[in-house]
Order: sequence, then structure tokens, then C-alpha cells
Amino acid sequence: MNALAALDEIAPRHGRAWVVGGAVRDSLLGRSRSGVDIDLAVDGDARGLARELGRVAGGHAFQLSDEFGAWRVRAHDQAWQVDLTPLMGETLEQDLGRRDLTINAIARELGAGEGSPGAGGELIDPYGGLADLQAGRLRGVGPESFSADPLRVLRLARMAAELGFRADAETEMLAARAAPALTDVAAERVFGELRLILGSDRPLEGLALAGRSGATAAVLPELDALHGILQSDYHHLDVYDHTMAVLQATVDLEHDPAGTFGELGPELADVLAEPLANEMTRGQALRFGALLHDIAKPLTRAVRDDGRPTFFDHDVRGAQVVSEILTRLRASDRLTTHVAALTRHHLRLGFLVHERPLEPRTVYDYLATCEPVEVDVTVLSVADRLATRGRNSEPAVAAHLDLARELLRDALDWRRRRPRPPLAGDELARALGIEPGPQLGRLLEELTVAAYAGEIQTDTEAVTHARALLARER
Repeated sequence: MNALAALDEIAPRHGRAWVVGGAVRDSLLGRSRSGVDIDLAVDGDARGLARELGRVAGGHAFQLSDEFGAWRVRAHDQAWQVDLTPLMGETLEQDLGRRDLTINAIARELGAGEGSPGAGGELIDPYGGLADLQAGRLRGVGPESFSADPLRVLRLARMAAELGFRADAETEMLAARAAPALTDVAAERVFGELRLILGSDRPLEGLALAGRSGATAAVLPELDALHGILQSDYHHLDVYDHTMAVLQATVDLEHDPAGTFGELGPELADVLAEPLANEMTRGQALRFGALLHDIAKPLTRAVRDDGRPTFFDHDVRGAQVVSEILTRLRASDRLTTHVAALTRHHLRLGFLVHERPLEPRTVYDYLATCEPVEVDVTVLSVADRLATRGRNSEPAVAAHLDLARELLRDALDWRRRRPRPPLAGDELARALGIEPGPQLGRLLEELTVAAYAGEIQTDTEAVTHARALLARER
């Protein structure tokens, strides 16, 4: 018996229980959910219900909170999860009144109708959530909706990003009042909401609401500081609006890679869909890269004698700032390193446009330097270029896209099978009569480059090339 079938059957044995929150909301909207994640409000024995659910449905039950008596049951294969919380208040209506948004304050009682949880039983909607669902409106349940938990300010932005709904004026006002307190919220919780906003279908809508409410200023002041930073006439937007345009271009490229990269699109889509870290794919991490790639421009801005703004080394400084931000948000080391590398290398492809046709050694240097984000940063460079529509933009975009397509093919080949030296290290050491060490490592790297460039074809040529290098060193 699975969790969905078990809940309606066993819940009445432990009191009364209602499905609340996102499971009901998404069922009413006809939205599919990745996995099954159900929140229950329990007027009865939450512990007993959790343990029986785990036993009959093949899950593990454990307590989440001593203070609130909350329990969680998670399937052994993690295909579903159920959180059970005793009523917050004396009645279900009081419990729902403590939630954030009216669309999340709709309930269905378990065991009160046919079908799976969230699909059977009469709707309980004391705060008008159904009308708000129909109107596409985000409305706070009450005046304490956000002050009770300031993280809800970011959750409001996430709902806008995921659902495409708009917050009413009073709700935005309540969120803005609570936003400064986000600085006191655990960084892991803040990062979790930012991750979901960026991973949604409409990240720009969520970020716009986060900006209006003051949430961005509280949790990502470095991003807020991009407003009003003017650029050269090669740009048509300030740094903040350019960043949003790059993020949208990144989302578009992720959704339709073949539209820009042609036959390489399917393989690129597979790469971007790979899990990376923090429950994010490479494509979702690329969105973080888009959001933060120019984060150091306010710190590096200078003005030349002719009045043109410059941002020298904003890539190098930006990688440092990205590491500081993601460390502050308690992101994993892998994600932090990945996004910092995207920022550090996002200009490299653009610098190569005027060197075409590229020598094989130049291609090797680009791929080796950018590794392990050689594919990802190539896509980011395209999004960055597409979002730059100032002076001379059309020929610049065309030239950049031509080179990016060439280098993406090379990057995908590189990722499938990174180039290796034509001889093993011990074989080369014996042929040259040298000991293993840094010198041997340098020779192997040079042989790898030479083989990639087609300068050597056979083992004999490799040894000859290595001997010539040794002679020059001596």
C-alpha cells in the first residue's frame, strides 16, 4: 500500500487530519508535483498516525520538532514525504489562519471522501483561497502573515515565480514591512527559497517581487547594488537590468538549446539536466551564474578620461564575491566552486572572437582553463552576449554565436573524453631516462596539448618531441 492510498484509510483511527497547503493548492490548479510532498494538520495523535503510515506504506517515521510535536514520514526510496503537525490553535480555522497565503490555507479532510488525499473530501476555505486561485492573486491570510516568519517574504516571491500569480497591494506592503527581518533567518532557509525562485519557470517575476518587497536588499545586497550602475554605449541597460536580461536568455537557452545550437541542442540539454549539487541541476546552477556573473561591477567601476565606464577585473573579483555570497548562504562547496568558476571565466570566449580562426592550442587552452564548466560557461557567454544590445550589437552577436557553436562542439567532445597524453607517465620516463616528478608532469601536459593540436601522431613522435623539450630546458 502506498502513502496516498494509506492516508485516507488509516487517518481516522488517530483522530482527524486534513491535507493542507501546497498539495491541495496544486491539485486544484491541476499542477503536477515532482514526487509526492504532503502536509497534514492533525487534531489527534500525530505520532501514532506517522508511525502507522510508515509501517503500512513502507516509510520511515521520525520526529521533526519536540516543541510543536511535528513528525515526518519519508518513503524508503524517497518517492514521497508526509509532514504531520498538530493543529496550531484550537480549531482548523485557527490553524489555517496562521498560514502565509490564502491559496495555502485551503484544506481537505482525510477519510471524508473518495480518492487520494487532496482529491476527496469537502474543501474547507475560510479565507477565500479558492477565489484567489481563480483570480491568480497572492493575498496574505492576515496582518501577521509575514511577521510571524519573515522567510514568507521570499516564499511570496517564489509563489509568484512558480505560479505566475500577482500579489495584491496590501500583501506587498505587509511583506515589505517584514523583509528587513530576513537578515535574522537561517541562511539555509533563505538559500532554499532563492534556489526555488531561480529554478522556476518565471524567475524574473519572482526576483522583481523580491526586489519591490526589500527581500533582495536583505538577503542579496550585492545584487541590489547593481541598480543604476551605468555601462558603456556597447550596453543598452544598466548592470541590474542587464543581469535580468542575461538570466532570461539563460532560461530561454535551457528551454530550447537547439534553437541556438542546432544539432548540439539535445546533447547540451542532457548536460544541463544533470544533477549537480544542492538539489539543483547544472542548468539551474547556470541560472545562479547568470544572476551573479557581473556581481563585482559596482566594486570595479572606473571612468576613463573620455567618460567611458570600465570594469576591469570584474570577472576575477566577481569570482571572489560569488564565493563569499554562496558561503554566507551555506551552499555546498561544489555549487560555490561551480558558480564562482562561471563568473571567473564568463568573458573568455568573447576575448577569442577577434582571434578567429582559432589555433587548436588556443581551443585547448580555453577548454582546459574553463574545466569543469567548459560547456556551461560557453552557454553563459552566449546569454551574456544576447543581452548586450548597444552600439554595433548585431555583428558582434553574430560573430560571438558563430564561435560559441564551434567551441560548444569542442567542449562537449572534451567532456565526453578529456584529452590524455599519448604515452603513460612511466613509459615516457623510461624512454627519456628521467625520474617521476614535476618535470615529467610538465612534459606529459605538453604532449597532451601537442597531440590535441595534431602536432604529434605516434609514440615515436611523442618521445622525440619530449626529448626536444628536455634539451631546451637544459
